[in-house]
Amino acid sequence: MDKLTKQTYKYAGLIFLIIPLLIQIPYTLLIMNFQYPDILREPTEKILVEFQKGGSSLIWTWLFFGFAGLPLVYSYLGLYRITIEKSQVASLVAVIFGISALFFQLIGLLRWVFVVPILTNLYTDTNATVGIKEAVIVSFQTIHHLFGVLIGEHLGQLFTIIWMTINSALLLKESRFPKWLGYFGLFSSIIYVLAQTELFALVIPEVSEIPLAGLLGSLCWLLWMVALGYFMRLVPKL
Repeated sequence: MDKLTKQTYKYAGLIFLIIPLLIQIPYTLLIMNFQYPDILREPTEKILVEFQKGGSSLIWTWLFFGFAGLPLVYSYLGLYRITIEKSQVASLVAVIFGISALFFQLIGLLRWVFVVPILTNLYTDTNATVGIKEAVIVSFQTIHHLFGVLIGEHLGQLFTIIWMTINSALLLKESRFPKWLGYFGLFSSIIYVLAQTELFALVIPEVSEIPLAGLLGSLCWLLWMVALGYFMRLVPKL
């Protein structure tokens, strides 16, 4: 293993360790200043008014939240260099799904930066007519479900689950990683996929949301990445 490869594994592992902690900063700020994610269950009118109260600092928080996860592209590619030794096709499919998921989630989050502020200003304008406000509400709901629910959450989470599932299976064949890491990744994938019931319940009344599946799934995913990062930093020594 050459020096450049060793550095790649170390830096990729470090990013896996840091990002789960880094994204907690904007997430916590959104909880404090925007009542996120509970605010999304409120009527559109209240969401727009609360967003307006947040001002520019809230928009910057969403921007930080959106781009905080992008360094994971480097780590995903670093993991790809390890798993490719076990299966070129599976590892390539995994990294494509993983990087695509990051950009899907970025698009979903950036709607709060470049789209929602415009709608908020229109809705809260003192000269806004009832017709304008109704049009803004419809526009917000459409954009929210298109870029938030469909692209950011459904595709973003689904592609992340596929990435985690394939890599977990490949790690079970990798002697430099403990077996439990692969099994925990597979378990986390199952829990995380159950979170999709919340999204389908929005459009299919017969589907019942599984409580806490989204929270537990995302926590397991973050913990799995932290553990993965720790062991990736050990790879050059093995």
